[in-house]
Amino acid sequence: MQAWFEGFKHQFELNFIQRSRWKFITTGLGNTLLITLFSLLLGLVIGVIIAGVRSTYDKTAATARPTFGRKVLGFFNGLCKVYLTVLRGTPVVVQLMIICLVIFAWSDNGVALASLAFGLNSGAYVAEIIRGGIMSIDNGQFEAGRSLGFNYVQTMQHVVLPQVFKNVLPSLMNEFIALLKETSVAGYAAVRDLTYGGNTIAGQTYNFFMPLIAVALIYLALVMTLTWLVGKVERRLRSNDH
Repeated sequence: MQAWFEGFKHQFELNFIQRSRWKFITTGLGNTLLITLFSLLLGLVIGVIIAGVRSTYDKTAATARPTFGRKVLGFFNGLCKVYLTVLRGTPVVVQLMIICLVIFAWSDNGVALASLAFGLNSGAYVAEIIRGGIMSIDNGQFEAGRSLGFNYVQTMQHVVLPQVFKNVLPSLMNEFIALLKETSVAGYAAVRDLTYGGNTIAGQTYNFFMPLIAVALIYLALVMTLTWLVGKVERRLRSNDH
């Protein structure tokens, strides 16, 4: 037992204490949280816009007249479909590398580029979650909004979207948990995230066990915390329904 403890202590000092290698972990963790936060915000904005365009086109398909505005809406609906197909049909790591190593190869702001890549990818999934929530709202809610004097946009803003976000919030939060874990591939584009920090330590000490276990435990702690928050939000929503 004594020998095991001494060996563990030596490995811990080698991987984290010597040359302040622990800073690779803390710096990577900070970058991972920044990437996740910015990607979350970008994905939410993109998702709301695309969901609004697609659900508006689908909801008004039966009653809309072939006006110029309808054609413009159809054009943007088509663009949204292409966006969703491409972003959901290709691996996120490939999208990340295209953005970081091809389109913006001149930039060295890895956190911003990774946030853009993951935000664009997340937006495709968020859009479908929110669109599904909008399409699940009964048409009577839209008619009720119009009877109050609201136009379509006002009805969406004041009547439909509050109900939608309440219904899809647990799914959105689970998508954000998945987003946090997806950011672990940011190192493929030389972004100094948490996983990249663990690999850097391992490359210097030739010891992969302890740095990668530390990275895994940190991700596990973050995901467990977010999962706990999701559960708390779901319980709160259920209690408000009664």
